[in-house]
Amino acid sequence: MSRTEDPRRDAVLVAGGRIPFQKAGTGYKDLSAYDMARMALSGLMGSSGLNPKEIDHVILGNVMQDPRTSNLAREAALGAGLPDTLPAHTTTMACISSNMAITQAVDQIRSGQAGVVLTGGAETLSDLPIRFRKPVRERLMRAQKAKSAGDWFKLLKGLRPSDLLPETPSISEFSTGLTMGESCDRMAAMYGVSREDQDRYALTSHQRAGQATRNATLACDLFPALPPDVREPITQDNTWRDDSTMEDLAKLRPAFTRPHGTVTAANASPLTDGASAALVMSAAKAVELGFTPLARLCRYHYVARQPDDELLIGPAIAIPELLEREGMQLSDIDLFELHEAFAGQVLSVLTALESDQFARDRLGRSERVGSIPMDILNTRGGSLSLGHPFGATGARLVITAANRLHEEDGTLAMVAACAAGGQGHALLLERWDGSTRP
Repeated sequence: MSRTEDPRRDAVLVAGGRIPFQKAGTGYKDLSAYDMARMALSGLMGSSGLNPKEIDHVILGNVMQDPRTSNLAREAALGAGLPDTLPAHTTTMACISSNMAITQAVDQIRSGQAGVVLTGGAETLSDLPIRFRKPVRERLMRAQKAKSAGDWFKLLKGLRPSDLLPETPSISEFSTGLTMGESCDRMAAMYGVSREDQDRYALTSHQRAGQATRNATLACDLFPALPPDVREPITQDNTWRDDSTMEDLAKLRPAFTRPHGTVTAANASPLTDGASAALVMSAAKAVELGFTPLARLCRYHYVARQPDDELLIGPAIAIPELLEREGMQLSDIDLFELHEAFAGQVLSVLTALESDQFARDRLGRSERVGSIPMDILNTRGGSLSLGHPFGATGARLVITAANRLHEEDGTLAMVAACAAGGQGHALLLERWDGSTRP
């Protein structure tokens, strides 16, 4: 497996966690992404005991950016009480924004630019950045120069009542006009993934999340959140529902492609608010500060394809290409954490990995990549059940994978996710056992 030339610059995950994810419009409905990011950073600093003066940089992922806090990382770092001399930046790459934040931290450490980086991401889907339409925006800009009543009346000339309607962020791809749900319907049909298969997978995800919550397996991933004016802290996700049945799910109508689509509200990830935070260090710095890392962050890989051509298939390309670079097989990996945008998306990826034709046509391989056993995939639930705050999900995947390596006695973990724009990502983690110390 590839390593840095100087093992002291190996990037390691020392600690991480997230505030409990909440359905949009519920527990965090009055909070901004800034509020949630601040809570996640504070939770991580409090649980890790790290001296803030040791941090070199802060990087957070965010997708639906609030103009008031456009550099979310900087504002959240200040709000969390971190030093005002600490540089911070925000990155966006759709659903893999905090994956990018973490790998940017890895790059800073490997290049010697930093020894300690605080990273993660946050998202609110309860309070989207809704704006005025173009004719109103133009007049508001011109209004700054208005000096008389006549100037103001001129601004109203030509304005139609429909121009006053709000302009909400689109859920469709800018380049194709298709929503992710429509793209998933098409992809599921292409790979022969049935509605029943999708409902069964979604139900399993919810059952696993419920079990992991009740037996406290998820507890090590979570920081309590205490929004203002709330008496009791929020200590668990409210996104999973494991009391459903296959009969219940079968009654739901298609959500995107009617009447023949297979994606429903139950087998798609819910709109979610939340934030995550991870502490990444060089191996040398971790040893110097007395931390025992959870995992070494190994090689990562990003891919992109035409957005109208299997928009969400990215992991089926990123995973085998990353394994090939490492000289590994799928069977070498002990556990997997895959982002579950939709049940149909996950099952299409798994089907593609098992397909000889996909291997030949899309990967240039002579035979299929292999199978991922369900008993090592997303054993604590996934985005379908735990929720999907766009900018926070990637760090959740990495933190959960690292914790699972220790609890499930694994050595190697693979994290992978799809993203808007036809993009995908894969990251390999190795459990830290002390033998890789410099």
